[in-house]
Amino acid sequence: MSSQDANAEYLANLCLIKLTDQEKEALNQNLSKILEYMDLLGEVDTTHVPPCTSVLESMVNVMREDLEGPPFDREQFFKNAPDHVSRMIKVPPVIQFEE
Repeated sequence: MSSQDANAEYLANLCLIKLTDQEKEALNQNLSKILEYMDLLGEVDTTHVPPCTSVLESMVNVMREDLEGPPFDREQFFKNAPDHVSRMIKVPPVIQFEE
């Protein structure tokens, strides 16, 4: 197994996905392109460029302040939930494990 195949296999395991040989090859090609681009970016002179913490520096927080208020009526709250058991909202599983 080549180091590229090992990288693709490692990433697939981290993501908990299975890849076909064709998908592994495509992933290897995409990773190579990304790394080549990162090398190209490393050649850019950024000596006089100030650090940027956000691409939206002019954006201001448009959220309202959190305000304390009376709690929601429990029955009304559960009417909006798709399903509930006792005093808990029941949701479908989001993580499934293979056995």
